[in-house]
Amino acid sequence: MHTRTLGQGLSVSAIGIGAMGMSQSYGPNPGDRDDMIGVLRYAVEQAGVTFVDTAEVYGPYVNEELVGEALAPLRGQVVIATKFGWHIEDGKMVGTDSRPEQIKRVADASLRRLRTDVIDLFYQHRVDPNVPIEDVAGTVSELVQAGKVRHFGLSEAGAATIRRAHAVHPVTALQSEYSLWTRDPETEVLPTCAELGIGFVPFSPLGKGFLTGTVSSATEFSTGDVRATIPRFAGENITANEALVGQVRVLAESKRATPGQIALAWLLAQQPWIVPIPGTRRRERIDENNGATQVALSADEVADLDALAARVGVQGDRYNPVGMSMVGL
Repeated sequence: MHTRTLGQGLSVSAIGIGAMGMSQSYGPNPGDRDDMIGVLRYAVEQAGVTFVDTAEVYGPYVNEELVGEALAPLRGQVVIATKFGWHIEDGKMVGTDSRPEQIKRVADASLRRLRTDVIDLFYQHRVDPNVPIEDVAGTVSELVQAGKVRHFGLSEAGAATIRRAHAVHPVTALQSEYSLWTRDPETEVLPTCAELGIGFVPFSPLGKGFLTGTVSSATEFSTGDVRATIPRFAGENITANEALVGQVRVLAESKRATPGQIALAWLLAQQPWIVPIPGTRRRERIDENNGATQVALSADEVADLDALAARVGVQGDRYNPVGMSMVGL
């Protein structure tokens, strides 16, 4: 596995793994916890993944516990990222909470669940409009000084917020949705990251499965699958969006690759400090995703994909209205 460097010299595998789907959001959770532990260990021991992403709110809490148990024997081989920033009641998010005292409580609880003495990368999961970002960055800086956290990250933050935070404590990575069908970061966020030396970690780099070519207008989402609530997966929107995947599939066939590998290779071609974190529950998908590092796209092919995405466009928002109101602050 190739490696890449995020901000502040943090070196990770060129493709990480997002663990969220092992505990929530994509239909019924796997019945065999031991199997998910096996998948995570396979990713590190056999596939060379050194970057694993989780959060306290995934579950809530159970995903961190899963990651902690899986990676405890391999702790020295992997960078673990987790997140703070939500107020959780009765197992549900009921708003943001990045008050300094809350950040510190979450850090201590996450350390216990992750079975580690330090969090490698601690993201603010969403910007809290009620807490100045300077206070957030200052609190994480205190945790760094205390040896509980190594690196500070932000998620779905806008360029101005990134700059304000970075002025207080260096931001190592910005995690936001980015893919062939979610291009929002390109206008302001990616240039800001380039200027400040901040790495970028795309979540949902495969469009929540859509860019793999395995989801279509005929797909019936199971109970608990978040995609059933997302506008771009609904009705006429998903039918229109299939045109993009169709063209990606044509390029994939010519490269003897899969559509998902083309989508990941496109991301890798954007900047050397971009590290996508596709999620999966299956060993074979880890191998497939990692194979994207071997798919070479020419400048013309990247430009063609850009032109295709611009021409075809995307129908529907990437979140419901509540979710959309909490990004880009």
